[in-house]
Amino acid sequence: MSILEEIFAHKKVEVNHARQRFPTAELEAQASKARIPLDFATALINHDLPTPRLIAEVKYKSPSKGVFRQDFDPLSLATSYANNGAAAISVLTDETYFGGHLETLSQIDAMDLGLPLLRKDFIFDPYQVLEARAYGASAVLLIVAMLAQPALEALIEKTYKYHLTPLVEVHSEDELSRAIDAGAKIIGINNRDLHDFKVDLDVSVRLASKCPADKVLVSESGIKTQSDIKRLADAGVDAILVGELLVSAQDTGRKVRSLTRVAP
Repeated sequence: MSILEEIFAHKKVEVNHARQRFPTAELEAQASKARIPLDFATALINHDLPTPRLIAEVKYKSPSKGVFRQDFDPLSLATSYANNGAAAISVLTDETYFGGHLETLSQIDAMDLGLPLLRKDFIFDPYQVLEARAYGASAVLLIVAMLAQPALEALIEKTYKYHLTPLVEVHSEDELSRAIDAGAKIIGINNRDLHDFKVDLDVSVRLASKCPADKVLVSESGIKTQSDIKRLADAGVDAILVGELLVSAQDTGRKVRSLTRVAP
């Protein structure tokens, strides 16, 4: 069993438990009180910011790397991201494997930083999309590798129903074709293979060349240097999603500025 399959199996149990604790009707009532989400797509093509724009991630740990920093402070990180040129903030909400929490998403939303928030999790059920809306997200991650085509299409439709934006993640040409067929407008190209966690930046470069020009492209994982960013920009990538590099940095604000090139 790959790590993705393991996570997916656990997530099914987790969502069933969540639905029992917090029934859909109650969650819908909470979502109805949430403010209108900020436009995630517009943030990624904001011409006031250099290309590619930065989606800065709040992430405590990962299955492959462990804990990124002991003094992890998600609210301080989010504030630093917003103050130093990030276009959007990604919040990992998976608890078991990444140490995240839905409450963290809600707390960051309550700070009203002026940036759209992406709920990054292993989403396969409309209930999770509703959770994202209720807890303050503007967008949700949908991973093509863990979804059959009918489920992917249904989740994209449900996401728009709740006034959220789907970031549809792919890792291969077949998955890219499926994302396009499903109507994805924002496509995330994950340089990390979720089955073995190997990272290869060539994945973004190769798939970007095969993507229609009207799609917004986000490159995810393994982005560390200015040369990486230039390479991706030259390939036509609109935004980059970076987590570990920022969370583990001694000076987060400075590292954000180095990736956004907003200031020294």
